[in-house]
Amino acid sequence: MRTLTAVIYPAPRSKWLVAYNPETGTTTQGRTHQEALRNLKEATELYLSEFPNKAKSTGRAVMTTFEVAAHA
Repeated sequence: MRTLTAVIYPAPRSKWLVAYNPETGTTTQGRTHQEALRNLKEATELYLSEFPNKAKSTGRAVMTTFEVAAHA
């Protein structure tokens, strides 16, 4: 088993959620977090079955926040 990263965020201009895996670049969507994550797992497994050495092993991802000026 491999542990990969899932970034899930609301799609602009729709009610769907986007799910993205930065290690492989796979992206999908779902109506709920669970559906988006399930779809991402399936898409990533399919991708890795075709391109098994394409997942970047750069260590664990870090997610944080930062602020910008309101007028930016």
